[in-house]
Amino acid sequence: MEAFQHLMTGFAAALSPMNLMFATIGCVLGTLIGVLPGLGPAAGTALLIPITFKLEPTSAIIMLAAIYYGAMYGGTITSVLINVPGEAASVVTCLDGYEMAKQGRAGAALGIAAIGSFFGGTVATFGLVLVALPLTRFALKFGPTEYFSLLLVGLTLVMGLAGKSLAKALVMGILGLIFSFVGVDPVEGAPRFTFGVAPLMDGIRFVPVVMGFFGIGEILINAERSLTGVMAGEGKVSSFFPRRDEWRISITSILRGTGLGFFLGLIPGTNSAVASFMSYSIERKVSSHPDKFGTGVIEGVAAPETANNAYANAALIPLFTLGIPGSPTIAILMGALIMNGLTPGPLLFSQHAAFVWAVIASLYIGNIILLILNLPLVGWWAKLLKIPYNILMVFILVFCIIGAYSLNNSLFDVGMMIFCGLLGYLFKKLDFPLAPAILTLILGPLMEQSLRESLSVSQGDFTIFFTRPISLFFLILAGVIMVTSAWQAWPAAIREESKGAEV
Repeated sequence: MEAFQHLMTGFAAALSPMNLMFATIGCVLGTLIGVLPGLGPAAGTALLIPITFKLEPTSAIIMLAAIYYGAMYGGTITSVLINVPGEAASVVTCLDGYEMAKQGRAGAALGIAAIGSFFGGTVATFGLVLVALPLTRFALKFGPTEYFSLLLVGLTLVMGLAGKSLAKALVMGILGLIFSFVGVDPVEGAPRFTFGVAPLMDGIRFVPVVMGFFGIGEILINAERSLTGVMAGEGKVSSFFPRRDEWRISITSILRGTGLGFFLGLIPGTNSAVASFMSYSIERKVSSHPDKFGTGVIEGVAAPETANNAYANAALIPLFTLGIPGSPTIAILMGALIMNGLTPGPLLFSQHAAFVWAVIASLYIGNIILLILNLPLVGWWAKLLKIPYNILMVFILVFCIIGAYSLNNSLFDVGMMIFCGLLGYLFKKLDFPLAPAILTLILGPLMEQSLRESLSVSQGDFTIFFTRPISLFFLILAGVIMVTSAWQAWPAAIREESKGAEV
């Protein structure tokens, strides 16, 4: 009951005209990002952070969260209409969604995707309300020692699941840590790794790095693919509801997708693509006609799209309650929180209760806005796909430059963004995952602070991490994750070497 009382207070704040307007703007921008191929939630959220600089924290995070889950649905439109996924989680939707469109049933595919996304997102937000306070009370028992070990678990999960090569993920994680060390030492107050460059005294800022990696890097990659005029038709759709005989199948698929997406959202290191693919696989296994999957069955759209949005809302639970970002996009939201003077974790609920419950309430409102926004306006969104990508690319690039400069009115930040964009392009070409670098850049200062506080308490004795039960449990868990990831990566590496030898 305490949680629901807080939630009612949050609704009062989220339903204010100003916050309602920012939630709507976020849903519109998020859907637009999802519709446009080559962006996706992480890149889009990173690119749009600068427009929230002048907003107060509650409005800024409400808008960014709306952009996040709006982008998760937007990718469905391109997947169904033209077989081009707007973001990774929508890839599996192409298998049956596009086949339904070719059969003249694009409206039914988009309709069930919108209904499933609404249901999954709403149930996941309800779960957030139920588990937030119990998790927070448990996390309040954490000291700096436990917090350091917990952050280490989050990093190992992400690095273990980021990309095909664990070695590449580790390299990117170390690169992010190096970036996070630049600036003034938080204890001694002495500059480190600045090389006499005055702007580096403030450290390497989060926004130019993220906009460079995800924004400029994506532009350069997509420029090679010549994505011009991806929409050839008029984008007309009709009849947004399934047939009567499909409702029972759709409802059970939506329920399964909701449960799976919510569960995976609680696990740091997974991503929405994992939720979508796993949901699709489960539906195929339990189906009485698995051979028809890929030919336009409605459960092949309903289940992954529901899991996608249930994951998006559930992934905020580890962020708000434990301060652990579970995906690159959530890490970007965490960076935005820190930029606004809010540290995610158990103290967020006690020190900034009004803020956090307003954001949670906005998730309910945002799901309703998305449902209203996407069903009647699908044809309008589809028309945007007729814009040649070489024109969109110029607008994205200009937005990146303006955003980086407006952060601190500094050309140095623009140069840093361009440098990181070239690095991001190079890393994408070499198949290095960017997520570990972004996460360690954000978590590096927090881990360093927890490490130093722990060693200060123990007078330099590292055994404090092994003598405290909760900390020891997390360290063992991190070790198990790393060993498991290395064991899974080893056969893949052997296979790649054997293929190379055959060539």
